Amino acid sequence: MVNAVHIRPFHIDVPQARLDDLRDRLAGTRWPDELPGVGWSRGVPVAYLKELAEHWRTGYDWRAHEAAINEHPQFTAGIDGQNVHFLHVRSPEPDAAPLLLLHGWPGGVTDFLDVIGPLTDPRSHGGDPADAFHLVIPSLPGFGFSTPLAGPGMNAARIAGILLRLMAELGYDRFGVQGYDTGAWVGPQLGQQAPERVLGIHLNALITFPAGVEGEFDGLTEAEQRRWEAMQNFNDGYLQCNAKRPQTVAYGLHDSPVGQLAWIVEKFKELTEPAEGLPEDSIDRDRILTDVTLYWLTGTAASAAQIYYEEISASEWGESAPRAAVPTGVLVSAHDVTIRRWAERDHDVVHWTELGRGGHFLAMEEPDALVEDVRTFFRKLR
Repeated sequence: MVNAVHIRPFHIDVPQARLDDLRDRLAGTRWPDELPGVGWSRGVPVAYLKELAEHWRTGYDWRAHEAAINEHPQFTAGIDGQNVHFLHVRSPEPDAAPLLLLHGWPGGVTDFLDVIGPLTDPRSHGGDPADAFHLVIPSLPGFGFSTPLAGPGMNAARIAGILLRLMAELGYDRFGVQGYDTGAWVGPQLGQQAPERVLGIHLNALITFPAGVEGEFDGLTEAEQRRWEAMQNFNDGYLQCNAKRPQTVAYGLHDSPVGQLAWIVEKFKELTEPAEGLPEDSIDRDRILTDVTLYWLTGTAASAAQIYYEEISASEWGESAPRAAVPTGVLVSAHDVTIRRWAERDHDVVHWTELGRGGHFLAMEEPDALVEDVRTFFRKLR
């Protein structure tokens, strides 16, 4: 017998004592030494992190950002033993299409704050009301307020099953999906498990792999050759830690806010454009800190990393899943390493956009471009 799903309203209200503790910990940070002249080449520089941590302690206003998130209707639901937190923002347009937005690591529901208005209410943002969406934006299991994890085995396929149930409980028999990073793992699983329910899947920050067959590297464009080289040379230290020892790494991140800050801000430095810039050149500094603060306040350093263990250490990393017959759109930023022929091998790609700018976090770096490409893709499928 399938357990009933109870959907409950949710409102973020962090106790002041937790915020006071955060500030005290920041003030008491024990800073390490560093080698002179190495810049970012060996990790986050001390001077940069000291300044950012001080702003977090004395200048950043969590309450303002908490209120901004709370402007959107939020809920939690218990599904198959897993608590799931999600935003559910309905469009004023009655014929809007349901759309599931899926974040990645080190992100969360706040990744999408800049696209909620244009996607749900295009009429008020200079767009066509026929392009409107009802949005469901979950914190993926293990992230944010979707805790605790129900147990081991919470991989992309299991998460997809939970989200299918959630969308059914919300009354959405057919819906679209947009996802990046971890969301680009989960999104195609939704299409594989219930192709009749998924209108289409739009992906960015999609990782593609060679299959080990003869000739698959023949004829790669110069851009694709650079992407494959970048993928091979990428500093994957965080990936190895998350995928192999997520619990051990978490002790430092869970106990030290500066440790959590450094762990995440390094990814914003490496994955945003321009590559030579600082993270705040691409994304508002307080938006980055809101993301880090959510990881800190929810204590999810370990649980959010578990998806890497499940998809890499507990399975065959890079192994192609069965190809789902769901129309798929791919948006490629200047940072992405997606190879088109490998994407088309694994997905029913009917829409392809080479953006030529932006990095990994398009919903924050290039929200207008993401919104326009999502609208264009789903316009063909409605």
